[in-house]
Amino acid sequence: MPIHKFLGDALTFEIGKLYREGLPPAEGPWSGIPEFSFVGGNNDEANVPVAGLSEAATRVLQRAGRKLAVYNLGGSPLGHEDLRNFVCNKLGIRAETNVEPDQVLVTSGSLQALDLVNDLLLSPGDNVIVEEATYGGMLSRLKRLGVVVHGVRLDEHGVCPDHLRELLEQCTNAGAPAKYLYTIPTVQNPTGSCMPRERRHEILEIMGDHETAIFEDDCYADLLWGCPRPPTLWELDESETRVIYCGSFSKSIAPALRVGYLVADSSVLQQILSLKIDAGSGALEQMVVAEYAASHFDDHAEQLTSVLHRKAQVMAEAVRQYFGDSVEFEMPQGGIFMWLVFADDVDTAVFANKAAGSGIEFNAGAGWSVDPQWGANKMRLCFGNPTEEVIEEGVRRLSEIMDLP
Repeated sequence: MPIHKFLGDALTFEIGKLYREGLPPAEGPWSGIPEFSFVGGNNDEANVPVAGLSEAATRVLQRAGRKLAVYNLGGSPLGHEDLRNFVCNKLGIRAETNVEPDQVLVTSGSLQALDLVNDLLLSPGDNVIVEEATYGGMLSRLKRLGVVVHGVRLDEHGVCPDHLRELLEQCTNAGAPAKYLYTIPTVQNPTGSCMPRERRHEILEIMGDHETAIFEDDCYADLLWGCPRPPTLWELDESETRVIYCGSFSKSIAPALRVGYLVADSSVLQQILSLKIDAGSGALEQMVVAEYAASHFDDHAEQLTSVLHRKAQVMAEAVRQYFGDSVEFEMPQGGIFMWLVFADDVDTAVFANKAAGSGIEFNAGAGWSVDPQWGANKMRLCFGNPTEEVIEEGVRRLSEIMDLP
């Protein structure tokens, strides 16, 4: 065969023809963060503890940097021991939750924690129950897994017990008990509510009649300002094995660090380890976070929470001023999100392209709702990253774009 013929055939190769079926849409070119970005889980830049993290990195590298020569620093595959000890102390002090180090698994952010628990528990066709408004990243994962998602109603205190009981019985009577209830009880994403202790006991009592686990996502719990922090469902669970708990340092320190953790019975974590085939989460990040957090976490979290509380107030004032009676919302109890509810005939997604053309991004409610039609008239706005001035101006411009009566 002539060499030019061979080269000609080679140039016609298209790798896209080999992609497997069912892939999500390809991502477009990255154009950077817009001027008025109210999306994602980005946090306040001025309160990333750069100096403290830099000092912690220097100290820990000088003291133990050579341990990076071996996977898992030569220790447990559960993660850096100092960090797991800190998680135990933090939960004990801040959430009245007793945890042992062998009940903590460090993950590469909370997203890996979601994937590991889903891999442990779910098969296509399984039933799961999630809050009717919930984390969009979990909804997209469940869709790809081919499970049946049931949305449980929410009120100002979180999961509605009567509807939860109804859904649990519905699944059980159909011969396929729900595998888990996924709940974000402390600073719910996106609504910003906090489930009180009494409601937690009620939920656990209902769950006690069913063979269904609880997946408790507490990633924003360290940023709570609206009420005292209740004990975790993991702590209140008398069965001691029903709840798998997920936490993160992404929101309390910095999202790009990608350091999260799971808390569960040690036998559960041992099974999860068989699925965590990444040779261990990044050890340097774990070492630095543990070194920094041991001395500075409480003061840092208090300062960041104060800043975020003020930003939430600024956003609330702007929404009231510029949207008036065309929107309803509850003040978040913490975290970085505000959940806006418009009239039933409003579809917030309709305004996304026009807003983007003006440098504004927001999360349309359909993507954060089990039932997209139910969520169509809703919107999630993140106030974590923008300055107070950007929040005020961005909300004003968004109100002009939507031009609601």
